[in-house]
Amino acid sequence: MGSDHTKPSTISADEALQRLIAGNERFRQGQAHFPTVCKETLADLARGQQPYATILGCSDSRVPPELIFDANFGELFILRLAGNVVSPEVMGSLQYAGQHLHTPLFLVLGHEGCGAVKAALESKLYDVQHGSRIQILVDNIVPGLRDLEASAADEDRLAQAVEANVRWSMRQLQDSLEGSRALEEGRAKLAGAVYEIASGRVRFLADSAT
Repeated sequence: MGSDHTKPSTISADEALQRLIAGNERFRQGQAHFPTVCKETLADLARGQQPYATILGCSDSRVPPELIFDANFGELFILRLAGNVVSPEVMGSLQYAGQHLHTPLFLVLGHEGCGAVKAALESKLYDVQHGSRIQILVDNIVPGLRDLEASAADEDRLAQAVEANVRWSMRQLQDSLEGSRALEEGRAKLAGAVYEIASGRVRFLADSAT
C-alpha cells in the first residue's frame, strides 16, 4: 500500500472539494497544470504520500480522475472498479485511506453512459444474464436501482440509474462501521458526482456531501 510515512492532509474536506472543482474547471478550459515531474517531486513522494482526497471511480478508460481533476502525483488516492462498485476489497482500500492516509474527503465518481450500470439495468428489467464474473459485479449494482422510474425513456433511465448507483455506493460507505464513525466524528466527508463525458464536466450531486 505504499510507504507508512504518512501524515494527515493539511487541508480540510471543504478545501479538498474546492480543489477538485477548480481542477475540473481548468481541465475543461484546456488550462491544466499537471502532471509535472521533477526530481524534487519524486524524491518527496518517495518519503510518503499525503493525498487530500480518496476517489472511488469507474474503470472506464475515458474517466481518469487525475486528469479530469487536474491533480498532480500524490494528491489523489484512487480506486477504480467497473461501475464504481463497492466490494470487500474496495472497503479495505477505503479503510486504509481513512486510517493511514487520513484523507479528509471521499468521493464516489460515476459517469454518463456507464456500461456496468447499463448491464445492471438489463438484468433488472429484462432478466439478461451476463458472464459469470460480470454478473457478480452487476448483482452488486442492481439493489441501488430499485426506485427508478419505470416509465422513463431508455436514455433518461440510464442517466437516473448512473446517479442512483453513485448514491448506492455512497450509502454502503455510510453504513459501514468505519465510514459512519468517521462521518459522525467529522474526520471525513463523503460526496458523490457524475462525470459528463461529452463536456468534461464533473457534476456534483446536490445534497450528496455529508
